[in-house]
Amino acid sequence: MRRPQAPEKKATRESKPWVAQGTGRKAKLVSRKPLPKAKPPMNSTAAPGAGKPPVSILSQVVARGQFQKVPESLALQAGDALELRCRGRAVRWRYPAHLQDDEEGRLRVKHYAKFSQLLVVNATAADTGEYSCWSLQCQDSPCQEGEDRTGKTFVFFADPQELFVPTEDYYEVVQLRTNRPTLLPCQVTSPLARVTLHREFPPEEVPVDGRDISYDVRRGFTIHRSRPSYAGSLFCMASLGGVRQISTKYMLVYINYPSSAPKPTVRASGTSPRVGENFIVTCTVLGEPEVAVDFTWEYPGQKVGRPPYVRERTDLVRRGGQVRQEAESTLYVDEARDVDAGLYTCRAENLEGSASATTRVRVLPALWGGQPG
Repeated sequence: MRRPQAPEKKATRESKPWVAQGTGRKAKLVSRKPLPKAKPPMNSTAAPGAGKPPVSILSQVVARGQFQKVPESLALQAGDALELRCRGRAVRWRYPAHLQDDEEGRLRVKHYAKFSQLLVVNATAADTGEYSCWSLQCQDSPCQEGEDRTGKTFVFFADPQELFVPTEDYYEVVQLRTNRPTLLPCQVTSPLARVTLHREFPPEEVPVDGRDISYDVRRGFTIHRSRPSYAGSLFCMASLGGVRQISTKYMLVYINYPSSAPKPTVRASGTSPRVGENFIVTCTVLGEPEVAVDFTWEYPGQKVGRPPYVRERTDLVRRGGQVRQEAESTLYVDEARDVDAGLYTCRAENLEGSASATTRVRVLPALWGGQPG
């Protein structure tokens, strides 16, 4: 019988810890050093710490010696205690404004060598709001605020009898401006409350689509696109656990804010009138419709008590295919005198700012007895 042959072993090249260096008799064995791992290329233009989110230095004390990182919001009950700790050598705190006038000793802030502690005891629904801290860098330079060392959280103190954060105002006037969003700050004390927006007259619920009007449980309703139809009395309604309450009523006053300050131009009917002649100086502002413009004048005759005679008008005109508003103020000067010579300045002002324009008028001597020969 033929003996079975053992399977051939494939030659493999093993990694040897020693290698020969040199040739012939002078060859010697040296240790093979592992190749160093390639380091990722460094971006010399990247600033240290670039791309890293700010480090939160705020934590909540949940028990003696036990801490937890605070989330974006905390939900506690009225009557609970809130204890926060902020790391840093020089710490500043910000909390709901009414706690600054606390006379019952419910708010306590203590500063230590490496941290600061804020404690609110016997909390009420009115304590609902944002709590934040930041540390100052004071090691080798004057104290400066460190933007990368901050911490904040929004704390709800739920009270079944107070669904909204209490306020002293039954009505609050809010300007509904066309140049910026409008906030209706009906803050709730529990994030679980269902909140809707309503109009008082006629009674109806205002739709909230997230585009024209949005809702944030920590802030209230924001009107992003102001319209005259939103003007009037609005209020928020919250419901939770069979309890329904309404907020402060907000009286919205629609104001068409201009996009910029006025740009007046000024001109005189004659830059060189003679003594005894009448002349006028006109100031004109071209701007957006339904934007009020106020005019004031400075003129040489003020020094001797000459009263101003001014007439104003506002018209809609078409310029460049658009309807614009032309506001005009005209200063009348009757029977010019020598004291009427000088600078005439028109100042135009709207809700966004003011600007001035100036022209100079010379008053020439009168021609007595006709033209000189």
